[in-house]
Amino acid sequence: MPRPSFIELPTGDRIAILDEDRSGLAIDKPAGWMLVPFSWQKTNRNLQAAITSSIAAGDFWARSRGLKYLRFVHRLDAETSGVLLFAKSPGALQTYSQLFETRKMEKRYLAVVAGIPKQAEWICRLKLAPDPDRIGRMRADARKGKEAETHFRCLESRAGIPPARARSLVEARPFTGRTHQIRVHLASSGHPVLGDAMYGSGASKEGLALRAVELAYKDPFTRRQVLIVAPVDQFLYVHGFKGSGDAL
Repeated sequence: MPRPSFIELPTGDRIAILDEDRSGLAIDKPAGWMLVPFSWQKTNRNLQAAITSSIAAGDFWARSRGLKYLRFVHRLDAETSGVLLFAKSPGALQTYSQLFETRKMEKRYLAVVAGIPKQAEWICRLKLAPDPDRIGRMRADARKGKEAETHFRCLESRAGIPPARARSLVEARPFTGRTHQIRVHLASSGHPVLGDAMYGSGASKEGLALRAVELAYKDPFTRRQVLIVAPVDQFLYVHGFKGSGDAL
């Protein structure tokens, strides 16, 4: 029997595997799963805990691969979906983590934002720091913040009726990897991500309109160039940009 092209969690959730080799495995993370340590048991939506439990139980998707270890290398916000890389060994985890720390991982996101940006392309370099008035929230802080840089490109805009409902599809390429970086930088530009309860106008039934769609890097073990791509059609359709995927 061929090994499954998905992870099946104890909850019954199936998560698509986008790419895999001897050292790593990339999934299409669904929105709603938190990336916190295995030991953090304050939620039943701890993705690492669910995966670790599934491996320990000998579930077929893991057993068919001989998997004993799988740890997330980087983070996506709980409500952000898309490409997420896992390491298959502690050594691979350390090596992949170094690629992120040295900014040798190229990340590409799509966001649907409120309004229509005046510029087709722009770069935001606002420094970011934790908000002392609200735990878990970040803010632009020129004095205490850490360096942060995101490159944005407006791909398409839709006028709204009334005009306040206008929205745009924006590509984001973060050069650094600060917490909530894309969301804070977009909100600071006057175009918050739709469905962003923390930095925008509030949550929506469509969810947070932010998706990690590409991860590119030179594999440190094989030296081959890797490009991992997540599907976008459903994301675009849900957020009002049906048919746009062919041009991305």
